[in-house]
Amino acid sequence: MAALRAVKILPHVKEIRIHLCQKSDASKGVRDFIEKHYIDLKKTNPATPILIRECSGVLPKVYARHEKGVEVNVSVSNLAAEKIHSVLEGLVQKK
Repeated sequence: MAALRAVKILPHVKEIRIHLCQKSDASKGVRDFIEKHYIDLKKTNPATPILIRECSGVLPKVYARHEKGVEVNVSVSNLAAEKIHSVLEGLVQKK
């Protein structure tokens, strides 16, 4: 499989938050996504805060906070890392 390009976060997105469990099977894709793509994501978007929140038993979600406090989230439970990449692209491109 070809390497995925890093997601370019548009300026109207003020923060990305990723919630996951350190051990659950439902969060495995999120853990893989962070391991494979976090460094490129941060290098591509150095000014955007990207927060990783780990909590035992939490269902994995990705949040995008846009201008004027509008916040959108998507459950990424049981998704593969590549699918989470697509979900993140969708969250940061919408306004």
